[in-house]
Amino acid sequence: MRSGMSGRRGIGLLIVALIVFMAPASSVRAQADIATENWVNQLAGLEASPDIDVAALRQQAMERVKSKVDRLPLERPPIAVQLLELPQLAVEIQFDQDSPIIRPESYRTLGRIADTLSHPTLLLYKFLIVGHTDATGKREYNLTVSQRRADSIRNVLVTTFKISPKRLQAIGLGEEQLLDAAHPNAAINQRAQVVTVGSGP
Repeated sequence: MRSGMSGRRGIGLLIVALIVFMAPASSVRAQADIATENWVNQLAGLEASPDIDVAALRQQAMERVKSKVDRLPLERPPIAVQLLELPQLAVEIQFDQDSPIIRPESYRTLGRIADTLSHPTLLLYKFLIVGHTDATGKREYNLTVSQRRADSIRNVLVTTFKISPKRLQAIGLGEEQLLDAAHPNAAINQRAQVVTVGSGP
Protein backbone atom coordinates (compact mmCIF):
# COMPACT_ATOMS: atom_id res chain seq x y z
CA MET A 1 0.00 0.00 0.00
CA ARG A 2 2.76 2.38 0.95
CA SER A 3 4.66 1.71 -2.26
CA GLY A 4 1.49 2.46 -4.27
CA MET A 5 0.94 5.72 -2.39
CA SER A 6 4.57 6.62 -2.78
CA GLY A 7 4.41 5.86 -6.51
CA ARG A 8 1.33 8.04 -6.97
CA ARG A 9 3.00 10.84 -5.01
CA GLY A 10 6.07 10.55 -7.24
CA ILE A 11 3.93 10.75 -10.38
CA GLY A 12 2.12 13.78 -8.93
CA LEU A 13 5.39 15.56 -8.25
CA LEU A 14 6.59 14.72 -11.75
CA ILE A 15 3.43 16.25 -13.25
CA VAL A 16 3.88 19.41 -11.16
CA ALA A 17 7.52 19.64 -12.23
CA LEU A 18 6.53 19.23 -15.90
CA ILE A 19 3.86 21.93 -15.57
CA VAL A 20 6.41 24.33 -14.09
CA PHE A 21 9.00 23.37 -16.71
CA MET A 22 6.53 23.79 -19.55
CA ALA A 23 5.07 27.08 -18.24
CA PRO A 24 5.36 29.78 -20.89
CA ALA A 25 8.30 32.14 -20.45
CA SER A 26 5.84 35.03 -20.48
CA SER A 27 4.10 33.56 -17.42
CA VAL A 28 7.38 33.26 -15.54
CA ARG A 29 8.26 36.84 -16.48
CA ALA A 30 4.84 38.04 -15.32
CA GLN A 31 5.36 36.40 -11.92
CA ALA A 32 8.79 38.02 -11.63
CA ASP A 33 7.28 41.41 -12.53
CA ILE A 34 4.63 41.03 -9.81
CA ALA A 35 7.32 40.14 -7.26
CA THR A 36 9.37 43.17 -8.31
CA GLU A 37 6.31 45.43 -8.00
CA ASN A 38 5.78 44.17 -4.44
CA TRP A 39 9.35 45.07 -3.54
CA VAL A 40 9.02 48.47 -5.22
CA ASN A 41 5.93 49.19 -3.12
CA GLN A 42 7.80 48.22 0.06
CA LEU A 43 10.66 50.62 -0.71
CA ALA A 44 8.66 53.56 -2.07
CA GLY A 45 6.89 56.28 -0.12
CA LEU A 46 9.69 57.95 1.81
CA GLU A 47 8.12 61.21 2.96
CA ALA A 48 11.26 63.00 4.13
CA SER A 49 14.95 62.12 4.02
CA PRO A 50 15.95 60.96 7.51
CA ASP A 51 19.02 62.28 9.27
CA ILE A 52 21.16 59.14 9.20
CA ASP A 53 24.92 59.45 9.50
CA VAL A 54 26.17 56.01 8.46
CA ALA A 55 29.75 56.63 9.62
CA ALA A 56 28.53 57.81 13.04
CA LEU A 57 26.20 54.81 13.32
CA ARG A 58 29.07 52.45 12.48
CA GLN A 59 31.21 54.12 15.16
CA GLN A 60 28.38 53.86 17.69
CA ALA A 61 28.05 50.13 17.01
CA MET A 62 31.80 49.62 17.51
CA GLU A 63 31.82 51.56 20.77
CA ARG A 64 28.84 49.63 22.09
CA VAL A 65 30.50 46.30 21.34
CA LYS A 66 33.83 47.33 22.88
CA SER A 67 32.23 48.69 26.04
CA LYS A 68 30.37 45.36 26.40
CA VAL A 69 27.21 47.10 27.62
CA ASP A 70 24.01 45.04 27.69
CA ARG A 71 25.77 41.70 27.45
CA LEU A 72 22.50 39.77 27.16
CA PRO A 73 20.78 40.21 23.78
CA LEU A 74 17.38 40.69 25.42
CA GLU A 75 18.72 43.71 27.31
CA ARG A 76 19.98 45.52 24.21
CA PRO A 77 17.80 48.26 22.78
CA PRO A 78 17.85 48.58 18.97
CA ILE A 79 20.96 50.49 17.99
CA ALA A 80 19.29 52.28 15.06
CA VAL A 81 15.63 52.82 15.92
CA GLN A 82 15.21 55.27 13.02
CA LEU A 83 15.96 52.50 10.51
CA LEU A 84 12.98 50.51 11.78
CA GLU A 85 10.59 53.27 10.74
CA LEU A 86 11.75 53.61 7.12
CA PRO A 87 10.54 51.82 3.97
CA GLN A 88 12.51 48.60 3.72
CA LEU A 89 12.60 44.97 2.74
CA ALA A 90 14.45 42.04 4.25
CA VAL A 91 16.16 39.53 1.99
CA GLU A 92 17.98 36.29 2.53
CA ILE A 93 21.44 36.22 0.99
CA GLN A 94 23.55 33.09 1.43
CA PHE A 95 27.27 33.44 2.14
CA ASP A 96 30.10 30.98 2.52
CA GLN A 97 30.60 30.20 6.19
CA ASP A 98 32.39 32.97 8.11
CA SER A 99 32.95 34.75 4.82
CA PRO A 100 31.65 37.72 2.79
CA ILE A 101 31.63 35.59 -0.38
CA ILE A 102 28.09 35.39 -1.73
CA ARG A 103 26.96 31.94 -2.74
CA PRO A 104 25.96 31.52 -6.43
CA GLU A 105 22.33 30.67 -5.61
CA SER A 106 21.84 34.16 -4.14
CA TYR A 107 22.71 36.02 -7.34
CA ARG A 108 19.14 35.60 -8.52
CA THR A 109 17.94 37.47 -5.43
CA LEU A 110 20.54 40.17 -6.03
CA GLY A 111 19.29 40.47 -9.61
CA ARG A 112 15.77 41.01 -8.32
CA ILE A 113 17.03 43.67 -5.94
CA ALA A 114 18.79 45.40 -8.85
CA ASP A 115 15.61 45.23 -10.97
CA THR A 116 13.69 46.75 -8.07
CA LEU A 117 16.17 49.59 -7.54
CA SER A 118 16.14 50.28 -11.29
CA HIS A 119 12.35 50.63 -11.39
CA PRO A 120 11.25 54.12 -12.55
CA THR A 121 9.43 54.67 -9.23
CA LEU A 122 12.67 54.28 -7.28
CA LEU A 123 15.27 55.86 -9.57
CA LEU A 124 15.57 59.00 -7.45
CA TYR A 125 15.88 57.15 -4.15
CA LYS A 126 19.00 56.23 -2.19
CA PHE A 127 19.38 53.08 -0.14
CA LEU A 128 21.29 51.59 2.75
CA ILE A 129 22.28 47.92 2.72
CA VAL A 130 22.24 46.68 6.33
CA GLY A 131 23.89 43.40 7.31
CA HIS A 132 22.87 41.48 10.43
CA THR A 133 24.07 38.29 12.12
CA ASP A 134 22.73 36.09 14.87
CA ALA A 135 24.42 36.05 18.29
CA THR A 136 26.59 33.02 17.64
CA GLY A 137 30.24 33.96 18.17
CA LYS A 138 31.77 37.12 19.60
CA ARG A 139 30.00 40.43 19.15
CA GLU A 140 33.05 42.16 17.70
CA TYR A 141 33.54 39.42 15.11
CA ASN A 142 29.85 39.50 14.20
CA LEU A 143 30.03 43.25 13.70
CA THR A 144 33.01 42.87 11.37
CA VAL A 145 31.58 40.03 9.28
CA SER A 146 28.22 41.80 8.91
CA GLN A 147 29.99 44.91 7.59
CA ARG A 148 32.01 42.86 5.12
CA ARG A 149 28.86 41.11 3.92
CA ALA A 150 26.92 44.36 3.53
CA ASP A 151 29.87 45.77 1.55
CA SER A 152 29.90 42.62 -0.59
CA ILE A 153 26.19 42.98 -1.45
CA ARG A 154 26.73 46.63 -2.35
CA ASN A 155 29.77 45.80 -4.49
CA VAL A 156 27.89 43.16 -6.49
CA LEU A 157 24.93 45.50 -7.07
CA VAL A 158 27.34 48.19 -8.30
CA THR A 159 29.81 46.13 -10.35
CA THR A 160 27.67 43.28 -11.67
CA PHE A 161 24.23 44.90 -11.88
CA LYS A 162 25.38 48.49 -12.59
CA ILE A 163 23.47 50.28 -9.82
CA SER A 164 25.00 53.73 -9.28
CA PRO A 165 27.37 53.69 -6.27
CA LYS A 166 26.01 57.13 -5.33
CA ARG A 167 22.67 55.49 -4.53
CA LEU A 168 24.00 52.82 -2.18
CA GLN A 169 25.68 52.78 1.22
CA ALA A 170 26.39 49.76 3.39
CA ILE A 171 26.59 49.11 7.11
CA GLY A 172 26.91 46.01 9.26
CA LEU A 173 25.23 45.95 12.67
CA GLY A 174 26.26 42.45 13.67
CA GLU A 175 24.01 41.16 16.44
CA GLU A 176 23.22 44.64 17.77
CA GLN A 177 19.75 44.81 16.22
CA LEU A 178 18.34 41.29 16.48
CA LEU A 179 15.01 40.59 14.85
CA ASP A 180 14.27 37.93 17.49
CA ALA A 181 16.16 38.93 20.65
CA ALA A 182 14.39 36.21 22.65
CA HIS A 183 16.12 33.64 20.41
CA PRO A 184 19.46 35.34 19.63
CA ASN A 185 20.95 32.34 17.82
CA ALA A 186 17.94 31.84 15.53
CA ALA A 187 18.63 31.85 11.78
CA ILE A 188 15.99 34.56 11.29
CA ASN A 189 18.44 37.06 12.79
CA GLN A 190 20.86 36.51 9.90
CA ARG A 191 19.42 38.81 7.28
CA ALA A 192 20.15 41.69 4.98
CA GLN A 193 17.93 44.74 4.69
CA VAL A 194 17.53 47.26 1.91
CA VAL A 195 16.36 50.52 3.53
CA THR A 196 15.24 53.66 1.71
CA VAL A 197 17.22 56.50 3.27
CA GLY A 198 17.06 59.40 0.83
CA SER A 199 15.59 60.89 -2.29
CA GLY A 200 16.63 63.42 -4.87
CA PRO A 201 19.57 63.56 -7.28
